[in-house]
Amino acid sequence: MAEELTPETPDPEAETSGSAEEPIKQRKNGLYPGVSDELAENMKSGWADTALHGLRPIPQAAETAARRAALSARFPGERLVVPAGNLKTRSNDTEYAFRASTEYAYLTGDQTQDGVLVLEPHDGGHRATVYLLPRSNRENGEFWLDGQGELWVGRRHSLDEAEQLLGLPAKDVRELPAALTAATGPVRAVRGHDAGIEAALADKVTAERDEELRAHLSEARAVKDAFEIGELQKAVDSTVRGFEDVVRTLDKAEATSERYIEGTFFLRARVEGNDIGYGSICAAGPHATTLHWVRNDGDVRSGDLLLLDAGVETHTLYTADVTRTLPINGSYSEIQRKIYDAVYESQEAGIAAVRPGAKYRDFHDASQRVLAEKLVEWGLLEGPVERALELGLQRRWTLHGTGHMLGLDVHDCAAARREAYVDGTLEPGMCLTVEPGLYFQADDLTVPEEYRGIGVRIEDDILVTEDGNRNLSAGLPRRADEVEAWMAALKQS
Repeated sequence: MAEELTPETPDPEAETSGSAEEPIKQRKNGLYPGVSDELAENMKSGWADTALHGLRPIPQAAETAARRAALSARFPGERLVVPAGNLKTRSNDTEYAFRASTEYAYLTGDQTQDGVLVLEPHDGGHRATVYLLPRSNRENGEFWLDGQGELWVGRRHSLDEAEQLLGLPAKDVRELPAALTAATGPVRAVRGHDAGIEAALADKVTAERDEELRAHLSEARAVKDAFEIGELQKAVDSTVRGFEDVVRTLDKAEATSERYIEGTFFLRARVEGNDIGYGSICAAGPHATTLHWVRNDGDVRSGDLLLLDAGVETHTLYTADVTRTLPINGSYSEIQRKIYDAVYESQEAGIAAVRPGAKYRDFHDASQRVLAEKLVEWGLLEGPVERALELGLQRRWTLHGTGHMLGLDVHDCAAARREAYVDGTLEPGMCLTVEPGLYFQADDLTVPEEYRGIGVRIEDDILVTEDGNRNLSAGLPRRADEVEAWMAALKQS
């Protein structure tokens, strides 16, 4: 990684990124003590015009405009502020890869760090403006001296280009804090993404009002439009190919560790999408009983199961979330198949309960009932089943809820009100996961030894349709015999 060229003692007039309040970042132990006048002058000229012309709007421009219009109608007469967020430090002067806030991406389609969407009350509605960093300044040297200058991190779109792409007026975000500080009238903001914007609004917002905005934006995302459904299908299709990649390379994982599985899937996610939608769970053997096993540093052994829970995030930030529990050697043992078949039957019942007009809880209740019945049948849980369900006794081995909303976030719509989500009703266009599981911990003395260390989860992404549901991830087999045949065919290909 190259070392920045910033001088140790900058000239505050010559080297600022737009204002005296924003000095170009310095590296304490930089190898260059300063920038000569001659070099500074040389770097100002001799550059080709790289302006982009005739840009077409992003594919979801019509949808983002409609979402902003709906938001405007919900909060008339109020200024609404939705930041994308800032870079977060990973270590010293290196940052995590930037991922725009879900609310900002949903309303703009933009993914630019430091961006802010502002809806100003205007003529009975709102005037929407996106505030962005403009192109790096070449006169003051920002473009090559600042750690976020274009020669370091790449070209940004100009404000004119951003307007063409997003279908929104674009202004310099560095002017926004002062404008917000001076603003009057009611304001709501999405918190937790941009401390500078929050500071500028500190005396104008309340936590209660801001939470109402956040909850509304969560609930607005519950029903997906056609563009979103298409993106979710893309995410799932890439995820299916990622699972196929893993199966083809299981022998290499056996020779190394779960990290090989993680890396294999990550390659597919980066080649076909933006990233993984969440930390991949590549849990082999007893690690499959840990719900969020993301260390992925364990052994991969023939005869054990692999619980792979992973999803590709598309370039527009929609993510899949799929789980399969695979026999590493290609065949389930008798006890593995017994547990797997129980989870499969549970998932079948859950998926069948997903339909418009059904209560959101119905698919969870249907799945849990099957698992409780199996646990009673196997003698692991004392019946009757109704009593076990009433007391939640099956949860020792089922542990988690049977699914969640899916979209721009892997656990989408999380800030929605309970009455609009978990206590709500399913509608066409909603997308959710159905993912029952059974987990028998290696140290659980309440179950026979043959059960211990086995974890099974099966998860699919289910779209509520007008007449029922559609399994977006049906491209991956689920039934035990189909899984075995699928794995055998992939290993021969």
